[in-house]
Amino acid sequence: MTNLLRDRRTARPSRTALIALGLLSLALPGAAIANTAATQVQATDSAAIEQRNKAIVEAAFEKWRGGTYVFAELLAPDVVWMIHGSGPVAGTYRNQQDFVEQASRPLTSRLATPIVPEVHNIFADGDTIIIRFDGTATTTSGAPYSNQFVWILKMKDGLVVNAEAFLDLVAYQQVVDNNAPRTQ
Repeated sequence: MTNLLRDRRTARPSRTALIALGLLSLALPGAAIANTAATQVQATDSAAIEQRNKAIVEAAFEKWRGGTYVFAELLAPDVVWMIHGSGPVAGTYRNQQDFVEQASRPLTSRLATPIVPEVHNIFADGDTIIIRFDGTATTTSGAPYSNQFVWILKMKDGLVVNAEAFLDLVAYQQVVDNNAPRTQ
């Protein structure tokens, strides 16, 4: 009996709220319909943006896996790229050229083969893509290079405008410190 009384007491506020909500929607039917329609349009737009951005990143990584340099077409010229961690390469790069010259080229110039990415997961949330992948290559001295990456990419108009990168910076620095750059 006590449970029944408690259930009825706790059900009353919910029932009261539902009745009030119903009366409000009767008084303002246009507002309720417009609000619902606007929410549905926003959800549809957000889903379309997510799908588009995820498809762009998936296609870029597939091209990269095939040996094509994709960063010029994937990154906005004024991309802000942050490498988290500690070490000489950690920091924030304020445009594509700065990122390539200061962070990418010191590593890639010491690799005899391009990095081949193996994507494990891609997650999309609005204009943000999170990608987890491994990258492998051979250094100029013939040693293997292997690293694990998580990139958080903020997209705008199909380009990466902001990126955060997480990787093993010790493995990166060992390649830079222990291998001669390729001759161009």
